[in-house]
Amino acid sequence: MAVLLCGLFLCPANGQPARPKVFGVAHYSIFVGDLAKARAFYEDFLGYEESFTLPKPDGTVQIAFVKINDHQYVELVNEPNKGEGQLNHLGLYTDDVERMRQYLASRGVKVPEQAIRNRIGNKKISVVDPDGHTVEIVEYLPDSLTGKDTGKHMPATRISDRMMHAGILVGNLDAAVRFYGGILGCRETWRGNALTSTTLNWVNMRVPDGDNHVEFMLYKELPPPDRRGGPHHICLVVPDIKKAVATLEARKAHAGYTRELKINLGVDNKRQVGLFDPDGTRVEMMDIETIDGKPAPSSTLPAPR
Repeated sequence: MAVLLCGLFLCPANGQPARPKVFGVAHYSIFVGDLAKARAFYEDFLGYEESFTLPKPDGTVQIAFVKINDHQYVELVNEPNKGEGQLNHLGLYTDDVERMRQYLASRGVKVPEQAIRNRIGNKKISVVDPDGHTVEIVEYLPDSLTGKDTGKHMPATRISDRMMHAGILVGNLDAAVRFYGGILGCRETWRGNALTSTTLNWVNMRVPDGDNHVEFMLYKELPPPDRRGGPHHICLVVPDIKKAVATLEARKAHAGYTRELKINLGVDNKRQVGLFDPDGTRVEMMDIETIDGKPAPSSTLPAPR
């Protein structure tokens, strides 16, 4: 029986289940205070389309799924936030969520008793990371709403076709690295700090089986809930940020966006623009490549705590 189980779950030499693949950031789920305004920002201004929605009991929209590509979404949750900022949860996607459940349990992570099919038809489990963020791990199924929407709702108006990373607040770097790195298999690719900082500010953890990453936004003191929309963010990459800004400025919906579209050079040597949705969640629009084609060196400063 032990041999059979190891064959089923690809047990390594130590007898524990092997980690299934983690392909990338599946979605970023955020609370929005005014769905119409959020739709105007993500759809009319940034150029995305909704692939589908889920209703509340009264028939109004509970969640609108704004599609970036066939594997990545922004979930607009039409509900009051829970008093902890706009972030609802981070989504990652895998090739076998039930095997992931068993693997995580073998590594001491508290997991549900079984994987379930969510309301859009994909398999999922939810766990909690060391900072208290809910991490939803999904397995895309062909007969789900996402599967049936493959190749659809990806108009040419999309300002970007790829979410490079999702940012989350992290208070204990070592604990976060143990969870996302030691358990989920993410690999650190870069760490950085603001020019005036005396401590580390960011750590990028690339998923083991994909090309995007989770960005740790380090802090010494947790920001108040109404100021977490800056560190809690998504990053959309573009081939030419000047052209992307010109595209946004030419759109009719730009008239409803009151912030300046200012291009800055980040410490990672990439040009970027900080956009903010109506609830204050940041959308970082960034060039894919550095300005000189060379990677920026990693920071050697200590973590803030």
